[in-house]
Amino acid sequence: MYEGIPLETGYITSSSPAIVVNDVIIVGNSAEQGYNQSRQENVPGDILAYDVRTGEHLWKFDVLPGPGEFGHETWENDAWSWTGDISSWAPLSADPELGLVYVPTNGATQDFFGGFRPGDNLFSTSLIALDVKTGERKWHYQLVHHDIWNYDTSTAPVLMDVTVDGKEVPIVVQATKQGFAYTFNRETGDPIWPIEEKPVPEGLIPGEQLAATQPHPTRPAAYDMQGLPEEELIDFTPELRAEALEVLEDYVWGPFFNPPLHRDNDLGMKASLWCPGDVGGTNIDGTPVADPTTGIMYITSQKGCSSRVMITGAEREAEHPNVVPTGTTLNDFAVGDGNRVNVRGLQIFKPPYSKITAIDMNTGDHLWSKPVGDTPDRVLNHPDLQGLDIPKTGSGRQAAMLATPDILIHSANGSDGTPYVRARNKATGDILGEVEVPGSIRYGMMTYMHEGVQHLVINQVGGLVALTLP
Repeated sequence: MYEGIPLETGYITSSSPAIVVNDVIIVGNSAEQGYNQSRQENVPGDILAYDVRTGEHLWKFDVLPGPGEFGHETWENDAWSWTGDISSWAPLSADPELGLVYVPTNGATQDFFGGFRPGDNLFSTSLIALDVKTGERKWHYQLVHHDIWNYDTSTAPVLMDVTVDGKEVPIVVQATKQGFAYTFNRETGDPIWPIEEKPVPEGLIPGEQLAATQPHPTRPAAYDMQGLPEEELIDFTPELRAEALEVLEDYVWGPFFNPPLHRDNDLGMKASLWCPGDVGGTNIDGTPVADPTTGIMYITSQKGCSSRVMITGAEREAEHPNVVPTGTTLNDFAVGDGNRVNVRGLQIFKPPYSKITAIDMNTGDHLWSKPVGDTPDRVLNHPDLQGLDIPKTGSGRQAAMLATPDILIHSANGSDGTPYVRARNKATGDILGEVEVPGSIRYGMMTYMHEGVQHLVINQVGGLVALTLP
């Protein structure tokens, strides 16, 4: 039985633990999953704080700024007052000494169409630094303006102390689905390296008003594929490359920030293909980790493109009658079922399908990049690839990771899907060893010492598994 606010108003829940900082409990909230949205109204996932000892409510930060609040002008059509989402469903991070909590947010209702909410839509798809005691916004940066790509900020910000141009700097790094590691001074919010606003394609759906530019960090360089340039297409054989180009004749494809497309469009195309898709780059099951002694950050990512087709809100509800909608006003466009764009069952782009990239955050330089996981059997045994020397492709799954003083530990899957914990040399990325585990690892892992024995705990579907090191 459903208990909560009326679904006509919206839907709110929580998907990550609260964080405790300086005797304050700070709670991020999570709104309805955007794939299910067919109507305009929802509630915001405002950030809430409580006294850790008394439970007293201390403050609330409005993620959809109202009249008189900073960013209100980025909401046209008064959409701030009746639409919603914008929550921190990913974990928060904090600096107790600075008294700041760092809040990564997702996009606004709805994920793939925002024609009813023109404007940049602060504080959607942003990183926000709030004063722990008061909730006052100290600084923010919007990573995607008017997000309609489901580029929600899906991992916890990583805090590090590094040396940049000879000066010690406290930084916060946000890994993203875009394949960028946005890097800021965590006290001031100033970008460590310049971030440039670059032109992006215009919207393809009637009524959609996209931002003319999007922020592109100059350093570190993107750590995974952005857009789908022709040189990234599958090239195991010339025939497969030619077939990929033939398949793509029915799609709008190519640029980074390529926008979604609706069915029965004037272009006569099946859909738009945007890369990274909402399953590309760094996502919820990819946990960036950092080595505090060297200033090196290890980021896992995967290649992925989306080709979701937009239909009317009424059609969306008719196709999914078991999904109870939130809101009251049907959208002109809602997300339909996507197309699977592949070539004879193979990814339309080149490997590696998933990888780990080591980045020196003192300089922004990439140090190494290695596929994570082995080449899947479906690739190794594909009839069109027999007799070819196939390089390790990676499994297509991101890694749960843990950086220790000596090694990098991470999850990986063998060719047949067998799950492993693997250890790598942090300086070179070379694999040092592996241990098979009972089930696939999800999201994260941790280590601790007890009575002189080191334990490693991994998070699996259905529970936790603890290992010990000799």
